[in-house]
Amino acid sequence: MRICGLNKTTLLDYPGHVAAGVFLGGCNFRCPFCQNRDLVLEPESQPAMEKEEIIAFLRKRKGILTGVCITGGEPTIEEGIEELIKKIKEIGYLVKLDTNGYRPEMIRKLTQKGLVDYIAMDIKNCMEKYGKTAGLQKLDTGRIKDSIHWIKNSGVDYEFRTTVVKELHGKKDLLAIGRQIEGAKAYFLQGYQEGKGVIAHGFHAYGKKEMEELAECIRPFVPNVQLRGIE
Repeated sequence: MRICGLNKTTLLDYPGHVAAGVFLGGCNFRCPFCQNRDLVLEPESQPAMEKEEIIAFLRKRKGILTGVCITGGEPTIEEGIEELIKKIKEIGYLVKLDTNGYRPEMIRKLTQKGLVDYIAMDIKNCMEKYGKTAGLQKLDTGRIKDSIHWIKNSGVDYEFRTTVVKELHGKKDLLAIGRQIEGAKAYFLQGYQEGKGVIAHGFHAYGKKEMEELAECIRPFVPNVQLRGIE
């Protein structure tokens, strides 16, 4: 298991909790607008942390932190993720999993074993544009649909979220996503932010008013639509 980073304290990543963030390297997607280029494309180039180091830190911070976010990259591609989460849960933390949803079998396994308390799944785009948006020529959207269905019906707290990029997402696409996740508990539209760490440059963000209009068009399908990272 390659642990590539630790965010010792975050007030933003786990709703309602002061949390730490554990970053696992590698990903099965290649989203061109991804902000974590090196973590996704060259995880072996990143400084590695030992699992024991993470566990020792979390033990010391018990009582100050209440949650741990397992993120990446894509954490579900790590076969050692179950063991890591078990050790975190043994200390007494709540665990949030960030995922792109392309390994529904791992999501089912972790939730059925009671190892995940909150799931945040990225919805990259409407199904017709999923491969292009995820940076893959061949992509099985059935796996995405399986994860959406499972998460909605798992009994685990969750959110869906989409990073909205002007060149990749239009109103028609967001409406299709709304229909796909209809009845979801929560859906966040996140503003794209250009940075040095993106996989490919040249993308742009919608303005706040445009984002509010996109959110409004989705509310007939998902009433609880919120904007995130919009100035």
